[in-house]
Amino acid sequence: MLLELDIENYAVVDKLRVRFDRGLNLLTGETGSGKSIVVGALSLLLGARATADMIRPGHKQARISGVFEAGDSAELKEFLETTPLELDEGELIIDREVLESGKSRAYVNGRVVTLAVLRKLAPLLGDIHGQHEQQNLFSARAQLHMLDSFAKTSELAGQVAAHHASWRKLGKRLEELRGNEQEKLRLLDLYSFQHREIEEAKLAPDEETKLEQERSLLGNLEQVQQAAASAYDRIYDSSVSAAAQLKAARRAIEDLVQFESSFQAIAETLDSSQANIEDAAFELRGYLDRLEPNPGRLGEIEDRLDLIHRLKRKYGGTIEEVLRYGEDAGKRLDELRSSAAAIVQVEKEQQQAAEDYRQHSAKLSKLRRGAADELEQRVERELAELAMERARFQVGFEPAKAGAAGWSAQGVDRIRFLISANPGQPPRPLAQVASGGELSRITLALKTCLTPGAGSEDQTPRTLVFDEIDSGVGGRVAEALGRRLEALASSNQVLCVTHLPQIAGFAKAHFFVDKREQDGQTVASVARLSEKQRIEELARMLSGETITTAALRHAKQILKASVAGTG
Repeated sequence: MLLELDIENYAVVDKLRVRFDRGLNLLTGETGSGKSIVVGALSLLLGARATADMIRPGHKQARISGVFEAGDSAELKEFLETTPLELDEGELIIDREVLESGKSRAYVNGRVVTLAVLRKLAPLLGDIHGQHEQQNLFSARAQLHMLDSFAKTSELAGQVAAHHASWRKLGKRLEELRGNEQEKLRLLDLYSFQHREIEEAKLAPDEETKLEQERSLLGNLEQVQQAAASAYDRIYDSSVSAAAQLKAARRAIEDLVQFESSFQAIAETLDSSQANIEDAAFELRGYLDRLEPNPGRLGEIEDRLDLIHRLKRKYGGTIEEVLRYGEDAGKRLDELRSSAAAIVQVEKEQQQAAEDYRQHSAKLSKLRRGAADELEQRVERELAELAMERARFQVGFEPAKAGAAGWSAQGVDRIRFLISANPGQPPRPLAQVASGGELSRITLALKTCLTPGAGSEDQTPRTLVFDEIDSGVGGRVAEALGRRLEALASSNQVLCVTHLPQIAGFAKAHFFVDKREQDGQTVASVARLSEKQRIEELARMLSGETITTAALRHAKQILKASVAGTG
């Protein structure tokens, strides 16, 4: 849930801080006042693409910051466990900076994150619904995704996609094996060369690291020799070496032992140390004896590293990847050399992949159809609440093509959301719904049914944003929309930009967006309205710039009716 939004140097905003409430938050203002700026800023926090023209003129960067209450979402906690991110007293603070180059930086609780991570995190915190998303409802793929989300079959759908990918991959392998003789000879030559080149190199997994270490040693041989010789001299060979000093100390201890027997233990300790020093000295001596200039070896190392780098460029980023490529090339070579046996094996594997696909896609289809019946009933109940009592919503399943021709990564189902707004009209695809007002209500009905709420598995409220979802509606329908938004806000935080007073009357927190000129520049501001200010704003929305007594009276009635309806 969004607790606070801070905006700095974004569009026409200089500095702005807005604290939102639980429940329904409404933003109103005159046309062109910049109501959608808040929505745009929030969309950046949820991973939208940033552009340089978002920065307020005269500044080098824009900054958006949002404080989200994490709640007890098990899904969010599971996501955070896969990242270095941690909650800060149950909150996530997301920052997004837009630079004049058009690039942007994102932070979560002070840690830099990629845009990909931000986009994975975003659905767990909120969802922005506007004109673009309304158009997305026309997509059959998006509708199928919504149905899977409602049916909680997303994991099964993923398995179906995996089996389909495996089946297709094996099919391509069969085409390769069954290819014409000329192509077979070409592949034989290619795989033979690749396998031989890698095998003849006789690579070892840790070889590159060892060679680089040896090259460094030979390249700095004089410095290494000096260091080793100096150590040997100081430990053993010099008249003032550690070994010489230790011997002198041992003789002195022997004199003490004559008078105090307890010094015998010290003498034994010195004897042990003497032995350790001599061992170290002998190792250094042996190392020095082995250190000889070898320009030829250095050249061999350079040639070997060049070979390794060339093979890595061709076959993989690491020696392990090169070796795996060589093994794969060998397997393909064996398959081509004994293609008949290989074809039989791959055919068996493809048949198994096809059977796995059939079983999982059949199970998925059955669950989808069961969920479709429930979704139809729920959406129709929601539409009835939105003054579309006679509307009929249907999830249409198109007949699948017979056999593998009807298979896809999404399964065997092809669906369309259909709507009949009035009795006697046949159900039509959403894209053919004529009225923008009807589409807005269908959108809200679907959103209500697809959004987790009280009693669901995930009871953590998210932030749902509706940008002018009231397009094309008014009067009684607007009031119904307001009541539905209010109901949705009982289990989720809702932010809504509206131009209708009938909807604004249901706000738990009502914000007014204003745009004015200041020091030669346009500046937008957002202020939370008091009860008196709300009445005046509703009256302005009803009557325009000149607020009449009748408009004020009507505004009070709207507020009174919304409160009575809530009660």
